Amino acid sequence: MRRPWLILSAFLLFVLPAPYSPADAEDAVGIAMDDFSYTDTSAEPANQTAAHERRLSAFMTALRRDIGADRRYRLVQSAPDGAAFKVIGGIQKTSTLVQWAKVAVIDVGAKKVVMDKLYTFRGDNDESWERAEIFVSREVMAALGTPAPVALAVFEFELDDNTAAPAAGLAAADASYLAEVTGSVRDALGQSGRYRIVDVGSAGGEAVKARALRDCDGCEAAIAQKLGADQSLIGVVRRVSRTEYTLGFQVRDATTGAVLARGDSGLRMGADYSWKRGAVRLVSDRLIGTQ
Repeated sequence: MRRPWLILSAFLLFVLPAPYSPADAEDAVGIAMDDFSYTDTSAEPANQTAAHERRLSAFMTALRRDIGADRRYRLVQSAPDGAAFKVIGGIQKTSTLVQWAKVAVIDVGAKKVVMDKLYTFRGDNDESWERAEIFVSREVMAALGTPAPVALAVFEFELDDNTAAPAAGLAAADASYLAEVTGSVRDALGQSGRYRIVDVGSAGGEAVKARALRDCDGCEAAIAQKLGADQSLIGVVRRVSRTEYTLGFQVRDATTGAVLARGDSGLRMGADYSWKRGAVRLVSDRLIGTQ
């Protein structure tokens, strides 16, 4: 069976698309990306075709999402439908625990290959494929001349209730408002194009379950790293009274644990439903707007 990189080599030699001349230099740059090929030469007895098709589909969806999140680029159909660059690739499973990924980026107008790399990644499960996609997206974005989005684990916002008689546990209404805060902050950060929001649903540890990451002395950074994130973000709503609150967040480097950014809203007036608006404004002003 032909290997992916041999197929790619033939493509690069004979199937380079026609040049592209943008009508407006200020338009978003068109990026064409075909689905990567997949080859299994591991000789494993179990038929894993369905699983591989599902993972490859998720891989391509995430890769297109990462590149399309940058407003300087727009995804188009295969060249020459307005594409300035074309991304092609193939993945090959060589053994139970080893897979290879071959990726190339072609400058259509210059008829030039600006990236042509072979990567190795271990494992054949959802997590290993997700990690591989994050790495490949960074490499592709670098080849396109744009920094790849930072993989950010945004943990659930926590409530620090300083009222005279806080309820035991987290009330249903508070949990609902906190969920709105977290979801809105994730949306704002993801839509900025600067961040790729990492799913924290599989995060473990007592501090996560108890919603007490604010008191775990930076343990969220190590948890984020295990999830494949570059950075972690925790946020806190501090209830001073039923109509007064403050908001805060902190971002750490997932590898070193160093604090990279933090913000605090100061005392604000408003009912619980105003938490979401305040949190989005805070991260927009203190995190997105400062970069």
